[in-house]
Amino acid sequence: MATILVVDDEAHIRDVVRYALEREGHRVVTAGDGEEALTRVREGDVDLVVLDVVMPELDGLSVCRRIRAEHPLPIVFLSSRGEEVDRINGLELGGDDYVVKPFSPRELATRVMAVLRRTAGTPTATAHDVLEHGPLRLDPAAHEVRVGDTLVDLTATEFKLLHVLLEFRGRVLGRSELIEQVRDDAYHVTERMVDTHVRRIRAKLRPCGVDPIETVHGVGYKVPR
Repeated sequence: MATILVVDDEAHIRDVVRYALEREGHRVVTAGDGEEALTRVREGDVDLVVLDVVMPELDGLSVCRRIRAEHPLPIVFLSSRGEEVDRINGLELGGDDYVVKPFSPRELATRVMAVLRRTAGTPTATAHDVLEHGPLRLDPAAHEVRVGDTLVDLTATEFKLLHVLLEFRGRVLGRSELIEQVRDDAYHVTERMVDTHVRRIRAKLRPCGVDPIETVHGVGYKVPR
């Protein structure tokens, strides 16, 4: 189904995750540290990374930064740090989900599947599903966002959030509405995380000269007509 790179400095964690993912039909490759993980990613043929945050020498957050500088690979963080600020920090760096240790291997496999589905976009979309706002163009079939000729690299959740805002252009969407639109049964999104994702979308679009999202204070967000 997918080739998944599992990165953790603890061998028994790698074995547990490998078993859970292989049961779902995935091909699993592993790395015991950050440098080995980067080598695996550069070799190609990886569809998603399950990445431990707390590792010696090169931690997971640093690995995520380096991957994000070169590849749009979806990343699921695995961490013993479970506070909301830690989850938000991981998402701000470009993670697509954040699973806290100790974890259920079955739940982790479900979350991986959810991220793969979000990343895959909508294969049955037609040309009529392409959404445009000025020079901004979002294509669900290709799972691409472009400003003019510039490709903008969004995570799966950022893409879905922008898609919803463009689809309901002119309407103010509250944070709870946005959560309902972008959440997955395996992926918990809080109102604070919605703000984090919107902030990241803006940070990626502004260098291209656009910022279509308006904040409606005390209510939520909208893309004007």
